[in-house]
Amino acid sequence: MIETLAERANADDWLVHRGRRLTLRFLLGVGTADYIVSIRDGRIESVAPRKLPTDTGAFSIRAAGDVWADFWSAEPPRDRHDIFSMVAAGLATLDGDLLPLMQNLQYFKDLLAAPRAAAVEA
Repeated sequence: MIETLAERANADDWLVHRGRRLTLRFLLGVGTADYIVSIRDGRIESVAPRKLPTDTGAFSIRAAGDVWADFWSAEPPRDRHDIFSMVAAGLATLDGDLLPLMQNLQYFKDLLAAPRAAAVEA
């Protein structure tokens, strides 16, 4: 699903419009794999595997692969349907400067849920 994040997010005009003032990079941890997500003016420029341990973004969101798989399913189960429910249940962690995340919370919630549309369509 991570492979479809940029395509799905950039196809959503409202999501890109909502993030039009947002330019940053953040780390998305899916199991043992870390990805750097680069955003420019609300559009995803790239989702690339992290190459160096020093390569980070403003903040990181990490969860196990099975947690993300449930999150991106058509009907995510309780505690796996939202970033903060995953954090509250101890299934995900947030680190770093959370100010841009909180200032653009709905953008990031919709961005991370964008691959879910593929599961709904299937």
